Amino acid sequence: MINRFENFATTIAQIYKSIQKIKKYHMQSLGLKSTYVMCLHHLSRVPGGLTAAELCRLCKENKAGISRILSDMVREGFICYAAGNDSKKYRAKAVLTNTGRQYALQINERIADAVSKGSRGITEQERDIFYRVLFRITENLNQLCAELSERT
Repeated sequence: MINRFENFATTIAQIYKSIQKIKKYHMQSLGLKSTYVMCLHHLSRVPGGLTAAELCRLCKENKAGISRILSDMVREGFICYAAGNDSKKYRAKAVLTNTGRQYALQINERIADAVSKGSRGITEQERDIFYRVLFRITENLNQLCAELSERT
């Protein structure tokens, strides 16, 4: 049981470090911050835009972090806010500009390449099982965290 914990924790940590290193490398080559990756990716998938709250949920980032990223991306000309009735930026939808879409396309191509290289030697069936198990572990650990939060 202890070996499983060690293997799981160190392997997940190594995967995370590798992803961060890949993001940093590719974003530096584009002259962008690595923190933009997930926001540009998610915004590229929703042409009508996403609110900061939606990006927080999708990117698994906190409100302050997403707010900083969105401010930077407005300044860089990657996003604008969709016209709407709500004057609160947190509830307004961030939409990619033409420049943002061009960068998102390049990012998504690099993501596809990294996923392809990371999946070498894995069959479709193995990948399906892996994700099913990984999602189950995530759900179980989230439930455990919720239970621990209730105790405090």
